[in-house]
Amino acid sequence: MDSIVIDVATGSTLVSDLTPQLERFCHQRGDGVVNVFVPHATAGVGLMETGSGSEPDLQQAIQRLLPREIPYRHHHGSPGHGGDHLLPVFVSPSVSIPVLAGRAALGTWQRLVLIDTNVDNRQRRVRFSFLEG
Repeated sequence: MDSIVIDVATGSTLVSDLTPQLERFCHQRGDGVVNVFVPHATAGVGLMETGSGSEPDLQQAIQRLLPREIPYRHHHGSPGHGGDHLLPVFVSPSVSIPVLAGRAALGTWQRLVLIDTNVDNRQRRVRFSFLEG
C-alpha cells in the first residue's frame, strides 16, 4: 500500500474540494482503490457536487442537525463546539474510491470534499492510501 498525508488549510470554509489532490495522487497508479481518511474528531470527507449551490445547502443542513446555539456536554472551545465532535457520526472520516487506469472513478458531478465545521482548528491533515489490485 502506498500512502501520503497532505495538509489542508480550511480557513473559514465548510467545504474544501480535494479532487485535484486526489487526481494527482491517483495519476498513473493503475487499477486499485484509494482510501481517503481524515484523522480528526471534528471533520469528515464525502462525495458531492460542488459549485451548484450544494455547499450552502449542506451548511444549512448541518446547522439544522447540529445547531451551535444549544448546550452540549462536550463544551470546551467556541460555542457549539460539541456539535463539531458529532459531525463524523454523520459525515464519515473516510471514503474509498475505485481507481481505474490511474484515474479516480468518480461520477460526472462527484467531487471529493473535506467537510469541517470546527472554527477552532483550521489546519487539517488528510491521508490518501492506494491499494493496488
